[in-house]
Amino acid sequence: MKNKLIAVVLLLLVLLLGWLFLFSKENPINVNLATVSKGRVDLTVSNTRAGSVKACQRSRLSLPVGGQIADLLVSEGDQVKEGQLLIRLWNKDQRARLVDARSRLVVAKLAVLESCRLAALNKREYARLAALAVQKLVSAERLDASNTQMSISAASCEKSRASAQSVEASVSVQAAIVEKTELIAPFSGVIAEVNGEVGEYITPSPPGVATPPAVDLIDEQCVYISAPVDEVDAAQIQTGMAATVSLDAFRGESFTAEVTRIAPYVKALEKQARTVDIELILLDEVKQKKLLIGYSADIDVIIKQHTNTLRLPTETVIDGRNVLLYDPSTGRLRRKEFTPGISNWRFTEVRSGLSEGDQVLRSLDEDGAVDGARVVVDQ
Repeated sequence: MKNKLIAVVLLLLVLLLGWLFLFSKENPINVNLATVSKGRVDLTVSNTRAGSVKACQRSRLSLPVGGQIADLLVSEGDQVKEGQLLIRLWNKDQRARLVDARSRLVVAKLAVLESCRLAALNKREYARLAALAVQKLVSAERLDASNTQMSISAASCEKSRASAQSVEASVSVQAAIVEKTELIAPFSGVIAEVNGEVGEYITPSPPGVATPPAVDLIDEQCVYISAPVDEVDAAQIQTGMAATVSLDAFRGESFTAEVTRIAPYVKALEKQARTVDIELILLDEVKQKKLLIGYSADIDVIIKQHTNTLRLPTETVIDGRNVLLYDPSTGRLRRKEFTPGISNWRFTEVRSGLSEGDQVLRSLDEDGAVDGARVVVDQ
C-alpha cells in the first residue's frame, strides 16, 4: 500500500513538472532587424508646418473705380503679356471727354502758332522802324506805338502757350480717368482667377474690407518655396545652405534646393508656436517647371553633413542612446548603450558602442521585444 502511494505521488510530481515546463516554455518572437552600416548622415532643420510653392510675382488685380464690365478680354488659364488689356468698364462718356480735350488741345496749339507768329512779325516791324528812326525818317510816336504792339503780341504769345499747357494737362487728367476704367496686366503671366462677367458691376473695396480681386495674375515662370521653421532652429540656418524639398504631389521624389532668404522677424501665430519663414529656390530648372503655385511642400535644410560614417535607422534608437542589440549566439536581444553623433528623422550617427554589421531591433513596437527576449529573425 505504501509503495502504491509513493508511485502515485511520483506520477503526480512528474505530471506537475511537465505541466510547468510546457506552459513556462518561452516562445520566440518574430522580429525584423536593421544593420549598422556606413553611409551619409545629415543634421537637418525641418519645417514646423507645411510650406508652399509661391510665385515670385503674383498680383490680385482690381480696378480703382466701380462700374459696369463692358469688355472681359481674358479667361482663367489664359497666358497674357505685359501691358495687355484684361477688363474694360463702360467708359464711353469718359472717352468722349478725352476726345473733346484732345480737340481743344489742337485748337490751343493753333492759337499759339497764330499769336506767336504775329508777335514775331511785330518784333521785326519794330526793328525796321527803329533803324529808320536813327535816320530821323520815323516819328517817335510811331516807334513807340510799334514797341507797344510788339510787347502786347509777345504777351499774347505767352498767354496762348500757357493756355495750351493747361489744355494739355486736361488731356492728361482725362486720359488718367479713362485709364482707371481699364485693367492692364503689369507683367506677363497666366490668369489664375477671374471674378466678374460682362454686364456685371464692379465695386472697389472700401478701406479695411477685403473683396475678391477682379483678376488674379501669376508669373508661373519664377517660383520659390516658403516654409516656417521653429525660432529655436532658425539661428542655425544661413542663406546659401543646401536643402531638400519633398511635395505631396510627387511622392517619393525629392528636389534639391538652396536657402535664399531668412525672414528678419518672428511670427507669433500661436502663443507657443513662434516661427521664422525661410525661402528656397529649386536648383533643377526642369523640376521647377513641374511645380504648380500652391503645392504644399516640406523642407529639410542641411546644417551639417557626415559622409561614410557608421549609422543606424533613427527609429531603432531608445531614449536617444540605446538599442536592442541582437546576439546571434544566444538568439536574444540585449539592451546596448552607444554614443550618438548627429541625426535626423532617418538616420543617427554612431560614434562608439556599436560596430559595422551589428544588428538591432528595427521596430520598437513589437510586443514582447524587450531586453533579454528570445527572438527569431524575420527574413
